[in-house]
Amino acid sequence: MTLQDFLMLDLPPLLAAVLAGGTCGLLGSFLVLRRESLVGDALSHAVLPGIVLGFAVTGARAGLPMLVGAMLAGLAAVALIAVVQKAARLDSGAAIGAVFTTFFAVGLVLLEVTGARSVDLDLDCVLFGQLETLVWTEGRSAASLLDPAALATLPRQLGLMAGVALAVAVAVAALWRPIQLVCFDPAYAQALGLPARRIELGLALMVAAAAVAAFEAVGSILVVAMLVCPAAALRLLTDRYKAQVLGGAALGAGLGAVGYALAGPVPAALGATLSLNAAGVI
Repeated sequence: MTLQDFLMLDLPPLLAAVLAGGTCGLLGSFLVLRRESLVGDALSHAVLPGIVLGFAVTGARAGLPMLVGAMLAGLAAVALIAVVQKAARLDSGAAIGAVFTTFFAVGLVLLEVTGARSVDLDLDCVLFGQLETLVWTEGRSAASLLDPAALATLPRQLGLMAGVALAVAVAVAALWRPIQLVCFDPAYAQALGLPARRIELGLALMVAAAAVAAFEAVGSILVVAMLVCPAAALRLLTDRYKAQVLGGAALGAGLGAVGYALAGPVPAALGATLSLNAAGVI
């Protein structure tokens, strides 16, 4: 493989896998610590109606309208879960299951009635992602990495994911201590005067943003896995908050890189003539 081949064909999906795994691994630690891992599953599916409506408004797969739509859908899902839990006197798991399956079903219907399938926004894209389609046509040499004109042609999915990853990292760093208190003892956090409910909503919004930023490239199933698995693995290895959160992010990013790298060689070693879906291997 030449440098040009790597830059054009492998660098964009590799970066997408690392950004998706790292961002979801970071946020997943907070969900695991709060015993709300199912919320990540719910939000990654519940944002689908917002994504499709964002496309319906603009008529194109533009990142910002779809991100806004997904975040609004995520907020609606969180609010509806609270309403259903209180009105029907259900436990949180049952309420989450009822709401996110309903939202996902509505999203699938909207895929058909809005014409989203005509631009390849379909069920396979939503579930399994399209890492292999992220190609950088201007990545012809190492000089392209320093060329603003060439960098501007990077796949838009990569730019959206990088922006969300940066925003999540800044928010977590700025609210490091308050998030820790909310994760371990929300009642004590409220007693100290911290806006615990707002912090919880902020976490939900970040999960929704990560889900919509990653879904087109890596699919919602991988988002669910990365929100749970790296954080759950670190929870078995450490009782330190910093090691849990940063380790979850590092493990998620590492799994993304290693999984993408193995998508071709592993099937070849087993005698297969085709590579596997990279998101599936991750």
